[in-house]
Amino acid sequence: MTPERKKKLRQLLRKKAAEELKKEQERKAEERKKIIIQRTGQPKSLDGANEATLQAICKEYYERLKQLENGKYDLEYSVRQKDFEINELTIQVNDLRGKFVKPTLKKVSKYEGKFEKLKAIAKNTEMDYRANLKNVSKDKFKLGEEKESERPQWALGKKKEEKVEDEEEE
Repeated sequence: MTPERKKKLRQLLRKKAAEELKKEQERKAEERKKIIIQRTGQPKSLDGANEATLQAICKEYYERLKQLENGKYDLEYSVRQKDFEINELTIQVNDLRGKFVKPTLKKVSKYEGKFEKLKAIAKNTEMDYRANLKNVSKDKFKLGEEKESERPQWALGKKKEEKVEDEEEE
């Protein structure tokens, strides 16, 4: 086959595939419309309807909605049950095989939260430092004249000895 002929054949195949794809899409759209009409029912005409017919239509739609919600709830419940059963069976199979699924671990930053911990430690140490200081009375380091009765005995004794020595030298 010549290259021109191959090229023409490819183009024809592409056209044919495009047509079939369009037909398939149209067919799916029609099926979808049919299913929607089947599930929702034929649309009701509201032109010129009085209050009683509007109420009847609303009640009909309400009953239809109730049925659909009940069906939805039942389907969701059965799906949950089946998911639970599947999970239990996979656990049993893994137990029998001896294979266990390793859980995926989250990546954790090395430095995540370290700065906050350091700040907290620094805050606590500052508080502890202040709390551990001794309380000093103001009178202990008072610079001023003190009464002799308040002085300790050894201090009083030494002064007397100094007076005695001073008197002997004179």
